[in-house]
Amino acid sequence: MAAPQRNLEIKARDADPRRSLELALELGAEDRGEIAQRDTYFGGVGGRLKLREQTPGDTELIQYRRRDEAGPRTSEFRVVAVGQAEPLREALDAALGTLVVVEKSRRLLLWEGVRIHLDEVEGLGSFVELEAPGEGERLSDLRTKLDIGDGDLVAGSYSDLLLATPDLLLRAAREAMQNAYAPHSGFKVGAALRAPTGTIYAGANVENAAYPQSQCAEASAIGALVAAGERQVVAVAVVAEQMDVCPPCGGCRQRLAEFGGPETPVYLGESHTTTLGELLPRSFSLDR
Repeated sequence: MAAPQRNLEIKARDADPRRSLELALELGAEDRGEIAQRDTYFGGVGGRLKLREQTPGDTELIQYRRRDEAGPRTSEFRVVAVGQAEPLREALDAALGTLVVVEKSRRLLLWEGVRIHLDEVEGLGSFVELEAPGEGERLSDLRTKLDIGDGDLVAGSYSDLLLATPDLLLRAAREAMQNAYAPHSGFKVGAALRAPTGTIYAGANVENAAYPQSQCAEASAIGALVAAGERQVVAVAVVAEQMDVCPPCGGCRQRLAEFGGPETPVYLGESHTTTLGELLPRSFSLDR
């Protein structure tokens, strides 16, 4: 297997995209124009995997690994040219599942070997991204010239920022709820959990004629997460067909606390957000 390519990167929020463009042009950066990009991220893989469709430009399958930290970070990546985007996207979705789709308009400029991306990302806003090959000796210098402050730096990817919102998690919980097996109570519940990889695992309640053998939606979702090899939960969503806000039962609060922390957000329907720590203060743990 060929060794991956390597970049040093910086991503930051951009409060004034027009000024950023002016500063880059004043430095003598070459303006390569605007590119419309659609990145589809897939789950269940090592690192991140995305299919990039762009106009102008070729479709590419990109696999990369990068630590999520603010400031310069190394990205190791592989890029494969793709001839037919749609059938590959459908095959990857069927095999791995789609995590999120990032749509953006990118203004590309080049300055002394450094790629400057001025991005308008749907649902997120304006960003500036710098990519330098190798160890990126020119990156810090360019960051200073473009006036990118520490407070503007972003640690994760655009996909991470979109996944951090509750919308996708709540949607997955609602879809699972529709498949709940609740013939005895008629009370359908769905739960969805997000792992650190961004993958979402959903579950529904499963009732039994012997009532104690029934299983809550949260327990079903945890089972799916563990079966996939995950061991951590970074966000939770719970929805019910007959309630606007459906908090987990006491047992499920302890189950969730096994895999999440006190600060883990819990979205209870569209209107209420809490944390595992608020739902279950002083949860039981063998580590204490």
